[in-house]
Amino acid sequence: MFDNLIVELGPWSWWLAGLALLAAELVLPGFFLVWIGLAAIIVGALSLLFWESSFWVWQVQGLVFAAMAVIVTLIGRRYLYNNNQVTDEPFLNQRGASLVGRTATLDQPIAEGRGRIRLNDTYWTVNGPDLPVGTRVKVVASNGRELTVEPV
Repeated sequence: MFDNLIVELGPWSWWLAGLALLAAELVLPGFFLVWIGLAAIIVGALSLLFWESSFWVWQVQGLVFAAMAVIVTLIGRRYLYNNNQVTDEPFLNQRGASLVGRTATLDQPIAEGRGRIRLNDTYWTVNGPDLPVGTRVKVVASNGRELTVEPV
C-alpha cells in the first residue's frame, strides 16, 4: 500500500513528507524537524528533475535524503548559533552576572573568605577578604550562585 502511494505520487511524495515534517514541527517542541523537512523538500525538488532517470531509484533517494538531512542540519545549526543578536537584556538568564557592579552592605561578616549580602529580595553568598558586618562592598564577579566582592 505504501509502495503504491509513493509510485502514484511520484516525486511529490518527498514534498508531502517534507510538509508533514514541517507541520509536525509546529506541534512538537524543539527546532529539529525543520531541517529534516527541508531536506525532504530538497530531495523532492531533485526528484522532479531526475524522476525518469534510471539511476534515481529509491535507494539513491534515501541516501541523498540522509546526506541532505545532515548537511541542512549542520548549516542550520551554524546559522542559528552564529547569529547572536545584541539585546537590551544581555544577562536575562544570568542573574548573578547581572549583579556585577552593584554595591551592597554585608549582612553577615566575611570570615575565612565567605559571607552574605542581600540584594533586592535575595541573600547571596559572597567571597572576598575578611570584613565586618555593615561594610559596603561592590560585586566584582559572579560564578553561578556565589558573588565575589571587594570593599568600596
